[in-house]
Amino acid sequence: MIVAAGDHGVVARGVTGYPQAVTAQMVANFLAGGAAVSVMCRRLGVRQLVVDAGIAAPAPASHPALRIVRVGAGTGDMSRGPAMSREQAERCLEAGIEIAGEVAAAGADLIATGDMGIGNTTAASAIAAAVTGRPPGDTTGRGTGRNDDQLRHKIAVVEHALACNLPDRGDALDVLAKVGGFEIGVLAGVILGAASQRRAVVLDGFIAGAAALLAVLLSPAARGYLIAAHRSAEPGHRVVLAHLDLQPLLDLELRLGEGSGALLAMPIIEAAAACLAEMATFAEAGVSDRGQP
Repeated sequence: MIVAAGDHGVVARGVTGYPQAVTAQMVANFLAGGAAVSVMCRRLGVRQLVVDAGIAAPAPASHPALRIVRVGAGTGDMSRGPAMSREQAERCLEAGIEIAGEVAAAGADLIATGDMGIGNTTAASAIAAAVTGRPPGDTTGRGTGRNDDQLRHKIAVVEHALACNLPDRGDALDVLAKVGGFEIGVLAGVILGAASQRRAVVLDGFIAGAAALLAVLLSPAARGYLIAAHRSAEPGHRVVLAHLDLQPLLDLELRLGEGSGALLAMPIIEAAAACLAEMATFAEAGVSDRGQP
């Protein structure tokens, strides 16, 4: 389980109900083992790796489960200009590719994607609209529980970000740089790196889905390595899954993030793989097939 964390300058526009400090606080909670994703990793025997892709407050200097990438101290406000430079977008992807290669070399054959970043549903909504061509009203949801007026404001912020940046829907790096997030870029790199190592990738919810849009835009072959764990409560996630032509394994109206939905799906994937590898055919088990006496 690779949980990438990053902060977003667009939170200054009032698109979320939580303060930006929560991102760093939750990173500390992941490392202390107190978050939902941490509890589930322990229960399922899954290794958890937390990546500081670019949170506003520095993560702890050293922890065995922490990888510091730190492309920046949070992105810029995408409603006022690009979220990051193209060079920073490239660094995110390269870091994710490297991390995926490392965990694959260490023996992981199933890699799950998780995220943490206050404001990142706004970035994911903009990415989904930019790549799929759907209007922000279709890709933007309530996130941390926005009411109707707050949702309309959030949609307007996404619309403004797209209008002022004009991301090129055919250029994944351009989309990432203009309306993305550091953690989303790292997750896109993880997907590309895992696919290059022929490892299956378990996508969590909307944020991981936005990262997958970028990864598949860069390398369409990566699509064949994706498993959609679940369909989240965010309306934009339905748009993402439809665009990627992925059928989710679960539909539980989850909205926690962190990678929790991906972890719930991992035992199903493991069971399917075990049956494929170990289950006897009727002939091998001496069981009569249809039409046989």
